[in-house]
Amino acid sequence: MAEQAEKLDFKRVFPLFVIVLVDLLGLTIIIPLLPLYAASFGADPFMIGLVNTVYPLMTFLAAPILGSLSDRIGRRPVLIVSQIGTFAGFILLAVANSLPLLFLSRMIDGLSGGNIVAAQAAISDVTTPKTRSQGLGLIGAAFGLGFTIGPVIAGVSLALTDNNYHVPALIAAGFSLASILLSAFWLRETHHPDEQRAQQAAPRVPTLTRVARAFANPATGILLVLMFSQQLIFGGYENLLALFNLQRLGLNAGGNAFLFAFIGVILVIVQGGLIGKLTARFGERRLIYAGLALLAISGLMIAVTPSQPVPWYSRAEMTGELTAARSAPTGSEVVSVELPADENLGWAGILWLTVAMIPMSVGASILSPSINSLLTKRAAAQAGGILGISSSLTSAANAITPAVGGSLFQFVGAASPFLIGGAFLGLLFAIALVRLHDPPDAPPTMPYAA
Repeated sequence: MAEQAEKLDFKRVFPLFVIVLVDLLGLTIIIPLLPLYAASFGADPFMIGLVNTVYPLMTFLAAPILGSLSDRIGRRPVLIVSQIGTFAGFILLAVANSLPLLFLSRMIDGLSGGNIVAAQAAISDVTTPKTRSQGLGLIGAAFGLGFTIGPVIAGVSLALTDNNYHVPALIAAGFSLASILLSAFWLRETHHPDEQRAQQAAPRVPTLTRVARAFANPATGILLVLMFSQQLIFGGYENLLALFNLQRLGLNAGGNAFLFAFIGVILVIVQGGLIGKLTARFGERRLIYAGLALLAISGLMIAVTPSQPVPWYSRAEMTGELTAARSAPTGSEVVSVELPADENLGWAGILWLTVAMIPMSVGASILSPSINSLLTKRAAAQAGGILGISSSLTSAANAITPAVGGSLFQFVGAASPFLIGGAFLGLLFAIALVRLHDPPDAPPTMPYAA
């Protein structure tokens, strides 16, 4: 029995893995092209940052409520409702013909952004403390597969449709619809009815009070600080990478899609096959140290990427692609993002950036699952509530960093978000070495449920 408890119950985790993967395919299809989609409507780097802010800002408001709601009524209904919102957001994105509609589509998707929170809470239901990192790592592996397959689908669909940005959004909506059907007809509820009744009988605690208590508790506070702080920087990496690649290397949406696929391969290898072994050998705390250090190194490497457009780059063709992506005339063909000149073409820039993606991908693969694993261990039965707070903080960071990063990108320089981010992550690494200790023997008693 003890040996059985040491092993992950893959039969119970597999449906969640498949559902999250299908759901994430929709998201990862649009990630590489969203900044360029906004640029096609004349958005400058600051406005592109605001486009990337809307989704996490809405998720920040909704995630704690949805996470606690999943503790009270179950994971499955929350997951299905949030997936329906995602589907509606993708449909609107597919028909968007202006920047305001682009904003609205991301707002709708963000307000229903409880997909991952509910899935993570369900994983915590069907795993033991010893297998939780591995279970949450499989959610990360789904991210990795999504980042591998989704951008390839985006790149191929763009190539086949002469860079029609609306087609990938329609495909994303199709995957989102498939995830709704899988959740409705395949997924079984993982949250025990007795636990739901206990949460329903518990006194309701205001959201801000729950967040304050989670931060005040030494068992969870430092982990939440690390989650928010690292995502404040890593979110900038994610949101600005495609724009950085466009300006420094001349990579279009298709080129960025395949670079994201490379990142996804590494995520799959680490989170799908290695995270359980690494956790068993080193523990979550040491993996958090390693993740912070690797992300710091990657940010600094990206910042010094040689400014050399790829050999196949053409400024005229890139301008034409961004202009043609508009589904309605705007009265102007001016692209607000600075494009590189047709000079000094070569391989140095793309090769350097590809190498820099390796520590970034490995660091991201081990950091978030390790933090969330420790959080669920310390929050015990209130895993949904604490994961909702964690997800909300991640969304808050993601809401802040695109606007700040976009401003730095536009007014200081393309490399500045990565240079500053790498230095800040190095500081976080030092803080974690001093402040992050092994988890206490007993879980905290402060309530995180609504």
